[in-house]
Amino acid sequence: MKSTKEIAVENKIIKRLQVLPKALELANYLLTDAEIQEMQDYANNVSIKRLGFNDHGPVHMRQVANNAIKMLLILRNAGIKTSLEIEEVGTFEDSVCALILAGLMHDLGMMIGRQSHEEMSLIIAKPIMERALEAVFPDDLHKRTVIKAVAMESIIGHMSSRKIHSIEAGIMLIADGCDMTKGRARIPMSISTTPKVGDIHKYSANAINFIKIHHGEKKPIRIDVDMSGDVGLFQIEEVLLTKINSSPAKQFIELCARVEGLEPKYYL
Repeated sequence: MKSTKEIAVENKIIKRLQVLPKALELANYLLTDAEIQEMQDYANNVSIKRLGFNDHGPVHMRQVANNAIKMLLILRNAGIKTSLEIEEVGTFEDSVCALILAGLMHDLGMMIGRQSHEEMSLIIAKPIMERALEAVFPDDLHKRTVIKAVAMESIIGHMSSRKIHSIEAGIMLIADGCDMTKGRARIPMSISTTPKVGDIHKYSANAINFIKIHHGEKKPIRIDVDMSGDVGLFQIEEVLLTKINSSPAKQFIELCARVEGLEPKYYL
């Protein structure tokens, strides 16, 4: 059974996609797919209970997809085209479809383990992508091909460990980095009390109150991070900023961090 948090993020995704009928159809297909749900749930089990990491399950993957869709819509409103549009091989909606696929399946490889999980995610997700795209675009091999290619680049590139080139994959990279609030660290914080290497990720994420993605002042997209303590700066500087700096979409991003009671810190 889906959690209330999963349903809440799903509703945000569906609402954003009302003007994009094929993307909406694809999202509905994926969000109601029993196999994907089982994989997301088990990936989270391995991540939290076996490895002691933060949430890498259904809520996280939905949130990343939602972040990516929101950022793409902001770019469109600013008159900025995606790579598929610039190269004249696809539409804006095709780019959105690619990031829906990538967002909802980029961490499925956590079912196996943390090491090279982006590569494992790609292997696991490929047949699901193919059947989903066949269902939504049964008569358009070209669309299925370009959407799958961008989705695969977005999955394999979401850890900053591999050079990526499309704006879409760059947005996916940042969207993943933006899911780092205290809710994502709540479960591992509550079930693990034994100190170990890597705890800084849990404690730093627990200091993040909220992240707001909205239209920027000097650049199209602004990311505001509100923190309860400066330990959250680790999460920004070691995770989010690393991903932004590796992203082909960096040129479109403003980044500001605020610690309660202190002056805001502008990174980009």
